[in-house]
Amino acid sequence: MAAVLFRVSGRVQGVFYRASTREQARALGLTGYARNLPDGAVEVLACGEAEAIAVLERWLWEGPAAARVDHVARDEWSGAAPGDFRTG
Repeated sequence: MAAVLFRVSGRVQGVFYRASTREQARALGLTGYARNLPDGAVEVLACGEAEAIAVLERWLWEGPAAARVDHVARDEWSGAAPGDFRTG
């Protein structure tokens, strides 16, 4: 199992980015979370099969229609994986 922590910047808050990410992640069989950061970015932890995480990463660059993604940073995660994908 792989785990990756993403930091997505741009216009990603207030445009259903977290909820859309949760839908994509659940459809891919991933666990983790998506949460807003104080600086306007969104943090996404994705845990599961490496191929599914790669598909989610490509989607993170687009997001929902109202979003404008400027950058997606990726870091490997070594912490415990959450049980279900959630937003917060």
